[in-house]
Amino acid sequence: MGVTERGNADCAVPGDTRLGATDDGVHYARAEPADPRPVGPQRGREQRLDDTPARVVPRHVACVMDGNGRWAQKRSLPRTAGHRAAETTVIDIIEAARTAGVQWLSLYAFSTENWNRPRTEVDYLMSLVRQVVRKHAPLLLARGIRCRFLGAADPRIPRELTQDLDDLATLTADNRGMTLTVAFDHGGRRDIVEAAKSLIRNGTSADDVTERLFADHLPFPDTPDVDLVIRTSGEQRISNFMLWQVAYAEWVFPEALWPDFRAPDFLTCLRTYRRRDRRFGGVPPQTNGDPS
Repeated sequence: MGVTERGNADCAVPGDTRLGATDDGVHYARAEPADPRPVGPQRGREQRLDDTPARVVPRHVACVMDGNGRWAQKRSLPRTAGHRAAETTVIDIIEAARTAGVQWLSLYAFSTENWNRPRTEVDYLMSLVRQVVRKHAPLLLARGIRCRFLGAADPRIPRELTQDLDDLATLTADNRGMTLTVAFDHGGRRDIVEAAKSLIRNGTSADDVTERLFADHLPFPDTPDVDLVIRTSGEQRISNFMLWQVAYAEWVFPEALWPDFRAPDFLTCLRTYRRRDRRFGGVPPQTNGDPS
């Protein structure tokens, strides 16, 4: 999970069970309906960042999960080992975000550009994502997390994986806890182009197009703008990730490679966000008109 580098990979042995079933064909029991009370600022205050007001916790955090290949290379391991190690970080960060009161978490797992990687690596990643989705479906259900997949439109995605993604999204659709969006086969430019096409097909006049109307034609238009983007490994690029939604996001670039990134590192990023002065193009009221 989390692929933003180039290189070779080994092939994996694909699984043969559908999401929601064990290897013996016994289906998971559906989790009880999520507690209707908000899972954001109103709950779990004792586990938040110190005792700070809930309003300073970013509503929407997005992560560019970078550094798997370098993590493996540093240990003289195949790149597949880095991707496999990333699974632990994914679950750790999901739990940390939920506990901290983050309401929306988006993870960049596979970009439209990642199809240019060696076939062996792409095949391994498709198999790995399927295994991770099936393995952790019960946990996500139990936590009341709603899961969605941004992208996942390319016909090269194995049919079985597409079915697993659809199944997990359906199973968790009624959950009212944190919303987890996994950007898989995602490209920010493609989303913008598709939104423009949708407006044209609807016969929308150019004079009628507003930012709000345009956003309504993007995938998952209920998704709020991203408040904080975390890109691990020290790289400082956007990499075509949710381009519309990150327009006014704060960015943090921890040096840790994604497989080494853990909940304390995530909380450090949230504290960094808390210290930022978000002006959205304006100036603080006390300085308005002050030439100094």
